[in-house]
Amino acid sequence: MSGRVFRLHSTLELPLEDLHEYLEDPDLPSEIDDINLTRRNNTLIIQAEADDESLSKYTPTAQLKASVSETRVYEEEPPRAGGGNPSWSDDEEEEIPSELVEFACFKGDRETVLQNTAVRYPMFLVLKELALLSEKGTLTAITEHDDELDATRIVEGEERSATVEVVENPQKGSGGTGVDWRDNEFIDE
Repeated sequence: MSGRVFRLHSTLELPLEDLHEYLEDPDLPSEIDDINLTRRNNTLIIQAEADDESLSKYTPTAQLKASVSETRVYEEEPPRAGGGNPSWSDDEEEEIPSELVEFACFKGDRETVLQNTAVRYPMFLVLKELALLSEKGTLTAITEHDDELDATRIVEGEERSATVEVVENPQKGSGGTGVDWRDNEFIDE
């Protein structure tokens, strides 16, 4: 499989428990023999073991990098007696049940989330699978596979339509909301 990753931006958050469940029996691309998960403090590294025998054991293979954060997740508020109106005579408020959940946060651009070049595209496909499992965040990317450009956009676990727009001058494209640094009156030449 040939393929390249040109642009990538991710704000994905996946419960750590779901990530571990996925890694127990992942459906990996043929170029990846296995993947290893390493945790160093609050950083997760998911590294690919390439199936390609010609790669040196010293060649750094693609890896996904995520930070781990804890978030308090609240259950739905229980229905109140009396038609939903608050009872002002209650001395104590009922505490809403909650639990502390660890999330793997794949946040950043290409080199922040998807590092190293050997088997990068197959490892992007693994990230795409994780994005489909995620209930929070987005994954956007422009990739090339079999000489075709492909736009990927996954929002809160659901694949959405995406297109690649090629323009002669990036300022004239629909995404041209950036600052024109070349013609800025506040910058001296």
